[in-house]
Amino acid sequence: MLDDKIKGQLAAYLEMLRQPIELLASLDGSEQAREMRGLLREIAALSDKVSLRDDGDASRRPSFTVGVPGQEARISFAGIPMGHEFTSLVLALLQVGGHPPKVDAGVIEEIRAVPGRFHFETFVSLSCHNCPEVVQALNLMAVVNPGISHQMVDGGLFQDEVAARQIMGVPTVLLNGEHFGQGRMTLEEIIGRIDRSALQREAERISAREPFDVLIVGGGPAGAAAAIYAARKGVRTGVVSERFGGQLLDTLAIENFISVKATDGARLAAGLEQHVREYDVDVIDLQRAEALLPHADGELAEVRLASGATLRSKTVILATGARWREMNVPGEKEYRGHGVAYCPHCDGPLFKGKRVAVIGGGNSGVEAAIDLAGIVGQVTLLEFESSLRADAVLQKKLFSLPNVRVITEALSTEVIGDGEKVSALLYTDRPSGEARRIELEGIFVQIGLLPNSEWLKGTIALSPHGEIEVDARGGTSLPGVFAAGDVTTVPYKQIIIAMGEGTKASLSAFDHLIRSSVS
Repeated sequence: MLDDKIKGQLAAYLEMLRQPIELLASLDGSEQAREMRGLLREIAALSDKVSLRDDGDASRRPSFTVGVPGQEARISFAGIPMGHEFTSLVLALLQVGGHPPKVDAGVIEEIRAVPGRFHFETFVSLSCHNCPEVVQALNLMAVVNPGISHQMVDGGLFQDEVAARQIMGVPTVLLNGEHFGQGRMTLEEIIGRIDRSALQREAERISAREPFDVLIVGGGPAGAAAAIYAARKGVRTGVVSERFGGQLLDTLAIENFISVKATDGARLAAGLEQHVREYDVDVIDLQRAEALLPHADGELAEVRLASGATLRSKTVILATGARWREMNVPGEKEYRGHGVAYCPHCDGPLFKGKRVAVIGGGNSGVEAAIDLAGIVGQVTLLEFESSLRADAVLQKKLFSLPNVRVITEALSTEVIGDGEKVSALLYTDRPSGEARRIELEGIFVQIGLLPNSEWLKGTIALSPHGEIEVDARGGTSLPGVFAAGDVTTVPYKQIIIAMGEGTKASLSAFDHLIRSSVS
């Protein structure tokens, strides 16, 4: 299954093993089991520290564990971890084999200190770009803490189980057989959810920080650019974000970032974080801002976090970005993750051969419909206006697909389900006013963005659409507070524009610091 180049790279990685590891396969007569056996044999042949047995008795087949000989394995893969999950497999091999993970020592101690027994199962699709982070985090926890075990489950391979458990979004994580969470989760988030005392300790550490000269709220392209420019000025700089990378982490192909022919969101986000951390920037991740207390006379501004922590700074740059807009119709919230989805790349494979709708006729909606058409049985795209708004080249591709139909002048009115999953979508034909129904199993919402500014209402001037009002220099209605990126009134929500706006806001904040110190 592995080409010579990949084998060479993997062999080099396996030289880092410090102790023997054992692969134990539980197989059946399926084609997937044959492929799994072949993959495991190839891996075992690359290192004398890797052994293979195929007499496992696991209930999920085909599957295999990664463990130390003579010890109970705590990491397993139900399915063949290729695609995005191949890195998860490589890291599991290295970490079980004693190679130290690239994780802060304090985080390792937090994992080791978690009391109790926890068995996690993560249902993934191999095309999901958010799933590996969750799989890798839980695998690491299983390596460090003997009371924790984890299994990755390929939802595309175990479709009967996915249907029985009503799993319609990935990654979906079960803990001791019960639903634990869905969507992207970081290592620190998971630790905090199973050990509440860890959250309190982290909040105390955050609040103890000295005041910043420039504090950026948000870790997307705008926030990253602002942090780099502030740090290069030699001022004390901090970044606090709910998840570093922001919307980039939910973006697959990026082909309009000037000078970079093609990349993807996860890769660009990783590059941004790496660049920021090359400077003296205090990055505080996995923290959601809850309130802004503006400067009083001669005092510092404060940003209060949902964890209970408080950060202080001479200037603040707000770069909290935006999120997917919802339809706001009955049934949408009830069936989110049970047929209503927002990421076609992540969740599309779970709807293989089924009927789905895409809401929205802009570039995002048409791209989603094109992608889904290669996976699902039937795609119906609904657009509120009388014509699609996507680029002509995308529309041409869309209309060439045999399993796609387009309905314009359609107002979505209700998501219908059977109590467990989506079964239909109701919409109104705007010209006639007639109510109509589409029988389907999935709905992908692609109708634009909402600014992440609710926490600022009543504190700072916002537009009627909830965007932070900014001037030509990124200044807001509050002295010493600046804003940048998709959360602001600046038109055209693009990565490259957000970076430029973050740079401008950072330079304006530095100028404010200079002028304030002189006065």
